[in-house]
Amino acid sequence: MRYTTSGQLTLLIALLLSLLWAGTAQAATHGAQWYNEYLEKDLLYQDQEWQDYVTEIGERLLAHSPHKDRTYTFVVTDIPMYDASATQDAYIFISRGIIAHFQREDELAGVIGHEIGHVVKKHHIRGNRVNRLGQIVSYLGSFATGSNSIYGLSRNVAGVLGAQYGREYELEADEYGTELLIKAGYDPRGLLDSMHGTAALEDFDRTVKNRQAVYHGLAGTHPATAKRLNELIQQSYHLMPEELSEPERDFWQMIDGLTYGDEAASGVVKDGVYYHGALRLTVKFPQDWEVRSTNAEVFGVPPQGIDAEITLKRQAPPDKLLTPLQYLTDTLRRDDLENGEEVAVGPYDAYIADVKLTTDLIALRKIAIVFKDGEVYLFSGQVGKGGDVAAFEQDFRNTVTSLRAMTGEDLRQVNDQKIKVIIAQPGDTYAELAKRVPLRSHAEQTLRLLNGHHPRGEPRAGDPIKIIQ
Repeated sequence: MRYTTSGQLTLLIALLLSLLWAGTAQAATHGAQWYNEYLEKDLLYQDQEWQDYVTEIGERLLAHSPHKDRTYTFVVTDIPMYDASATQDAYIFISRGIIAHFQREDELAGVIGHEIGHVVKKHHIRGNRVNRLGQIVSYLGSFATGSNSIYGLSRNVAGVLGAQYGREYELEADEYGTELLIKAGYDPRGLLDSMHGTAALEDFDRTVKNRQAVYHGLAGTHPATAKRLNELIQQSYHLMPEELSEPERDFWQMIDGLTYGDEAASGVVKDGVYYHGALRLTVKFPQDWEVRSTNAEVFGVPPQGIDAEITLKRQAPPDKLLTPLQYLTDTLRRDDLENGEEVAVGPYDAYIADVKLTTDLIALRKIAIVFKDGEVYLFSGQVGKGGDVAAFEQDFRNTVTSLRAMTGEDLRQVNDQKIKVIIAQPGDTYAELAKRVPLRSHAEQTLRLLNGHHPRGEPRAGDPIKIIQ
């Protein structure tokens, strides 16, 4: 297989778009397809208590809807992103990433009620061009290829269409979700609180992380929506019972221990294996080697006393059809290759070669190119005079051919950060608490966001708050 960027990407998007516009008959199977995709990629959240909890909330809400006798499937996904979605065949997907930002069950119920509203109001039929494009291309494009660039492209396309067509349906789903909350005995302000959380996340992403938020609920942060729902809640107070119903479970007890974040998103080394969550990539270096990573490269060296090294760098993709060998010769202008061979690295095309020596200090130099899901990876390595050339050559080959796509199990092994619930003490501040958490960046702001206090709030003594450990 040859490598291309724009050609294959255009074909992929065209094929996906043809499926999206194929008509509403296919929409009824998308939830099952999504579920199977999550199952195949091992991306269902591996905690049955959470799966049961979300189902209990969903069934409680459904009991007060015209779909009370219809089968719904409520699923928690092992996805760190802030996202919730629904399909017309009544699958409701809630990410652990969005759950982490809630402060009580009413907020979680508000988002589930909103997604039920999309199904009841048949938004996927009435507005299939928007919802199916935004959801299916985003997820299938990302998971099928492991390419963060395709995910970003699809989200941008979906955002443009959603801004044009989606607000009407989001508002309708918000209003219907409010009605369900009231009938089910929840505090309807839970939906408003979840909207405030969405607005806080968007502001955090924009002002702290300098990126665009990706949650599909476009109307949720619109001022007119909050005003309309406030009015609706005021008008509906007479429908509320004198006392709100008990929650299904202790929310704070449930969220204590929830997996948080995506440590591997920007690359992490653990036990000699390099993981990159955004690229869905793992590479295993030789046993006992010391492996380090920077923004530019991954670098491995053997135990002290052995003169050798192997590095991995991500390269710019070419602008035309090329094989791995052609990438080396045409793009990188390498004219010093010998003893080269094409190899298969799992399903990916690759090329390994020796590099002609220009010094007596080096016994062997190696180079390799691997094409994976629209990305180009360059391996290089060398062993000094006196080193075991045969052993190094095998180590280099093993490192190159170890490159593979990440799995859900990989992500769980690497992403071992958990939410820990503590009781705030007098004088506690997020600045001080941030010193005790393993977050690499924006720790203080992240803790404030997680606890609903973005941008300037502080913990109140005696309140439960979330930290990361």
